[in-house]
Amino acid sequence: MGSAALSLLLATATITVAARQRRAEAARLEAARLEERRLQLEELAIRRKALAHQQRMHWELLARAIDDPSLAAVIDTYDKSIPVEKRRQFFYANAWYVHLFHLYRAGILDREELYRYLREFFQSPLFREYWEASQGQRATLNESSDEAVIGRMVDGLVMDLDEADTDEWWVVGNPPSD
Repeated sequence: MGSAALSLLLATATITVAARQRRAEAARLEAARLEERRLQLEELAIRRKALAHQQRMHWELLARAIDDPSLAAVIDTYDKSIPVEKRRQFFYANAWYVHLFHLYRAGILDREELYRYLREFFQSPLFREYWEASQGQRATLNESSDEAVIGRMVDGLVMDLDEADTDEWWVVGNPPSD
């Protein structure tokens, strides 16, 4: 009887220790998962902050170019036969396009929302002229970059708008779903 009781006591102790070890391991895994998630969120916040800073810098530099034609000459890659005033308007259109693009990259807009905003912007003949005039700039992008992918989406949108047989532009095209 003593030996059986001792065996039972030993088995119970072993089970208890094993259960404690499983709980401790589960707690360690949960802590590691939470730490990994915290680091992911921190990285996302840093990335969004960097994108916001980049957008501010882009706007400041572009605003200077819009205000001062001598500075605009530094970044002006548009056809020189385009009047200076129209090229300044193209810089402004670019500022709006980049603004929307950064909202997309920051996760504030999804691709469908970006598409809907751009569909509205492309009702402006000047915005369309800007897009056509900047075709060479987009051609230099890495084909797999976000900018190039969105540029191709916009090219499709412009084609759909051009081919539409309706004045109801807000229903033209098929917004992408993410």
